[in-house]
Parts: sequence; structure tokens; C-alpha cells
Amino acid sequence: MQIGEVSDRVGYSLRTIRYYDEMGLVTPSARTPGGFRLYTEMDVYRLLVLKRMKPLDFSLDEMRDLLATLDALDGRIPSATPRAELFDRLDGFRAAADARVEKLRERLAMAEEFAQQLRDEAAGRTDGNSPAPEPPVLPFAG
Repeated sequence: MQIGEVSDRVGYSLRTIRYYDEMGLVTPSARTPGGFRLYTEMDVYRLLVLKRMKPLDFSLDEMRDLLATLDALDGRIPSATPRAELFDRLDGFRAAADARVEKLRERLAMAEEFAQQLRDEAAGRTDGNSPAPEPPVLPFAG
């Protein structure tokens, strides 16, 4: 499939797909005689892996390492690394993803609490004459 169809399926811009190609993360499997990129289902799968890693702030090097690990486990690339070590790497990525998801949950809870506070304050000032509330007194953590 051509890059436009891949973009629609994955939800990435053409620019992002080209960038991942330039970085060597997802290289098109073929090109047309006119030079247009052609992608396979496996290329789409790889882009979806990257899309899931991005919100967890994995670096390009980490993305590259995970893709190489997955490729080696699936036999798509030859690897001298023992399978047990590849599975250990995969487990390391799983642990890192779990930890990053937990941090995102904590940040989301804070954001939801803040949004609720703003809704509560807005609801309490419907007459337009309510003074700003006093800030809470926080205990000294010295």
C-alpha cells in the first residue's frame, strides 16, 4: 500500500511516516518504478508499535531496540543473541511500559482533580459577585 493509505490506517501524518523512514525505524518494503514508497502489513504493524510507544516517551533508540528485538524473536532478522536474552529485553520493555503507564495515571488523576476544582469554582461563582476562595492552609513540611 502507498503512504497515504498507511497514514489513514495508522493515524500518522505523511511527515511522521517519512521521518521514521529517515530514522531507519520503518523502511518501506518496496518502491514503485516512480519512487513512491510501498508498505506491507508488517510495516503497518511496526508503525503501530511506535505509535503505542510514543505517549510513553520512549526514545527513538528505545523504539529501534524494541523493533529489533521483536524482529529477532519473529525470525525476520538473523540474531546471534540467545532467545532467552531477547525475551529478557522484551520483559524489560514491558516493565518500563508498566512504570510509565503508572506515571501517566498519576498525572491524569492530578489533571482531573484540577479540572474538577475549576468546575467547582466556576459553579460557586455563578452570581458573578462571589469573592475568590481563601487558599487552604497547608501543614509545614519542614
